[in-house]
Amino acid sequence: MPFLTVFTPTYNRAYTLHKCYESLRRQTCKDFIWMVVDDGSTDETAALIKEWQSADNGFEILYFHKENGGMHSAHNLAYENIETELNTCIDSDDYMPDDAVAKIKNFWMNSEKDDSVSGFLALDAYEDGSIIGTAFPENLACATYYEYYYKAGVKGDKKFILRSELTKLYPYPVFEDEKYLNLATKYCMLDLDYKLLNLNEVVCIVEYLQDGSTKNMYRQYMNNPKGFSYSRLLCMSLPYADFPYRLRQCVHYISSCLISKNKNWLSESPKKALTLLCAPAGFLLWLFILIKHKR
Repeated sequence: MPFLTVFTPTYNRAYTLHKCYESLRRQTCKDFIWMVVDDGSTDETAALIKEWQSADNGFEILYFHKENGGMHSAHNLAYENIETELNTCIDSDDYMPDDAVAKIKNFWMNSEKDDSVSGFLALDAYEDGSIIGTAFPENLACATYYEYYYKAGVKGDKKFILRSELTKLYPYPVFEDEKYLNLATKYCMLDLDYKLLNLNEVVCIVEYLQDGSTKNMYRQYMNNPKGFSYSRLLCMSLPYADFPYRLRQCVHYISSCLISKNKNWLSESPKKALTLLCAPAGFLLWLFILIKHKR
């Protein structure tokens, strides 16, 4: 059994998926499985994967097809079927540097860790080689996701390489007629009991395509308010969160409730006094999202 599963959720990305596949073929270390979770594609994705499975790649390719339900539901299916010690998600519009798997394996095998560590974070970069956001502080070897981003000031997308037994915990809820949920909710829940190491090396090259979720965030707000409300409620309740963090989550929670026309926004809030305090700002954020979405 290889030590790592690289899984790729995809939806109608046959035109770009080859970049991820070709980068995996170039890996200097082939001690991994590639799992493709097809979220209901109607293009030639299935035919492409079948062709690639028959090639001499040096690694196994697993393919799962499901009804379209959004990236978080594809993550759920991946986690249910992963059997390797570690896993990481490489999106269908991203790819890995040739030595990425080798870096991941060497770091994990040689790191000082125990059962309190859920895995580690590594760097993402643009195609020109520049790091997305910031690197990790040199004096911080282990911390929670929350501590990295909201205490140490780490910014930008990072690659999560996690213990597979733990990623099976806290499956993402799926809301009817919605296809987006913030993937960070799993990381926030893992923060309750685990910390993350960090590797200041690039293991993923990222391209933000026009049809990607990052480029269409205002549309996501409008189309998936229940999912956003859920993630904001969860983050408001986290015992380790400080007041500014809860305040921000509460403002977003109110705006999502206004979008979904949820009249029970106050009674359902775990922080009712804070929710009342944030109501005007939440209303203004709702108006801002409406305007941005129409544009």
